[in-house]
Amino acid sequence: MTIRMTTLLQRTRLLFRAHICHRTAIATSVQGHLPMKTILKKCYLSTNHKRPASSSPMGPCSVSLRSHTCGELRPEHAGEKVALYGWVQYLRQDLFVILRDYSGLTQVLISQDDGSLKEKLGELTVESVVKVTGTVRRRPEGQENTNMPTGDIEVLAENLEVLNTCRKLPFEIKDFVKKSEALRMQYRYLDLRSTRMQQNLRLRSQLSMRMREYLCHQHGFVDVETPTLFKRTPGGAKEFLVPSREPGRFYSLPQSPQQFKQLLMVAGVDRYFQFARCYRDEGSKPDRQPEFTQVDIEMSFVEQAGVMALVEGLLQYSWPPELGGLSQPFPCITYSEAMRDYGSDKPDTRFHMKLVDISEVFVNTKIEFLKSALGQSEGSIQAICVPDGGRLFKSKDLEALKETARSVFGQELSVLAVRPEGTLKSPLSKHLSPSDTEGLLGETRARPGDLLLVSACSLHTVRPLLGKLRLQCAELLEARGVALRDPTAFHFLWVVDFPLFLPKEGEPGSLESAHHPFTAPVAQDAHLVYTEPLQVRGQHYDLVLNGCEVGGGSIRIHKAAEQLHVLKNILKEDVSVLSHLLEALDSGAPPHGGIALGLDRLISLMVRAPSIRDVIAFPKSFRGHDLMSQAPDYVSEEDLKPYHISVTWPPAKTEEK
Repeated sequence: MTIRMTTLLQRTRLLFRAHICHRTAIATSVQGHLPMKTILKKCYLSTNHKRPASSSPMGPCSVSLRSHTCGELRPEHAGEKVALYGWVQYLRQDLFVILRDYSGLTQVLISQDDGSLKEKLGELTVESVVKVTGTVRRRPEGQENTNMPTGDIEVLAENLEVLNTCRKLPFEIKDFVKKSEALRMQYRYLDLRSTRMQQNLRLRSQLSMRMREYLCHQHGFVDVETPTLFKRTPGGAKEFLVPSREPGRFYSLPQSPQQFKQLLMVAGVDRYFQFARCYRDEGSKPDRQPEFTQVDIEMSFVEQAGVMALVEGLLQYSWPPELGGLSQPFPCITYSEAMRDYGSDKPDTRFHMKLVDISEVFVNTKIEFLKSALGQSEGSIQAICVPDGGRLFKSKDLEALKETARSVFGQELSVLAVRPEGTLKSPLSKHLSPSDTEGLLGETRARPGDLLLVSACSLHTVRPLLGKLRLQCAELLEARGVALRDPTAFHFLWVVDFPLFLPKEGEPGSLESAHHPFTAPVAQDAHLVYTEPLQVRGQHYDLVLNGCEVGGGSIRIHKAAEQLHVLKNILKEDVSVLSHLLEALDSGAPPHGGIALGLDRLISLMVRAPSIRDVIAFPKSFRGHDLMSQAPDYVSEEDLKPYHISVTWPPAKTEEK
């Protein structure tokens, strides 16, 4: 049944995609009075990522003092007079200046016959800003540099003007020079000069522009800015508070524009998007920042398949050609399938190693901890087979896996290596009967040299445990030289049919939203909202790329009575806080839904950066600090008075002050 539903959803998305393309063609034909055949051809080419060359005469040297950038000169420019501006990357042999700007490098030759130029060269320091005028010429035969795009030419300098000298820097601006992240953050304006950071920021800019083109020009979206000073609302991540001058009253920085984009649908905007700044007062991680950007999208009169088809088209249209094409539609699995096979709701599908339920093998077992696990509610015995793990993993690797199970999940992990003769090597193996061993090897399809990881507990624990160990094993295998995950591959995946509600941790009998309280239930489960809310699936969909969630959205509740029931009777929230939204929904709200794509996370995966900090111009540190400006900073009591705020200092801080 699940497979049929997934296939049906994929077919519906294909129909939506064809419909979107056809509607684009009609709109363009009417506006531009072009033949329909011509427009459909253009629409087809755009979806296949064949972009027309720009006819604009403007370029990187327009309205600039420079005649060319440092990265664009080629042999065909030989004989031309040029004016270059940039930073001194290298000084070589008292003869050459390697000049750099964002586009690349150019070698400048200083004539030994010009005394004034030689004098300036002698006083020059690396990273000084200079202007060079001269003539382009081909390098002498045999002196070409194939590692530089401009390596066939050089500029014979006629004049060199030092525009600004550079002090001694804390590190060299060279990609091969290793720098601590703290140092990079402290001197971010220097780190941004590096080739890698320049490329990352420019790719981000190009991707953003293509996304805007697709949404505005092809699908009629309206770019609307929403406020960043709002009010605290229930559920979700922790929010930053902003004091006002009214005693006891605070603004809140929104963690997303969720309510505003729904209100825009009530307002009849129909199709909204925004590159929205979002804020969360949470600890920083490699893929998380206290302030970040998401591509926020909302549409009226749409179904789940339509949103998914739009996003696939958006990504295909804006995807950089140098990263390869994207095939559509993206694969789609249910939340239940993701947890069953991968132990994660954001699975990395670039490699196998799926979870295997081996409960049936031990249904009559006498081994106490296995028997105990099967006796509890939703108890299960699960395993994963690590190819060649028994041969490649060392004792410290096995201990690391066991420690993860203990420290993160409070569970013991059984590790069994498959010997060449097909027997199992493990303290557990002496308690296994021959039929147990045969069944275990058969269910997991383990071969000699493989490693089996076995855990027994409730499904809610054992699946996430093995899901985490699956990724840890992948890292260990790759560290041993196994090419497990292709670093150049981009595996997109939709995960759908999430539970609408989950038990609230630490509060028996209480529920919380799995996503947010505005998500509509799947139509077939709508009646269960009033009787069995834990059995309800939500119309929520996540977009996963290489094991990372890069987007999430849902079809929203658009009827006030249903939204009120969810907030008041299921989540036990104070509905007065959301009275404005309930009134809006009761004012003729259309059916609507949308999605938010994490722009920082998406781009970091595209450029294979270890952290989203590498694709943000001025990010925060792991602790949420700006190491360059030392923010957050102290504010004097005098400055706090207008906000009716006083600070109670801990003893240690009082002594510091």
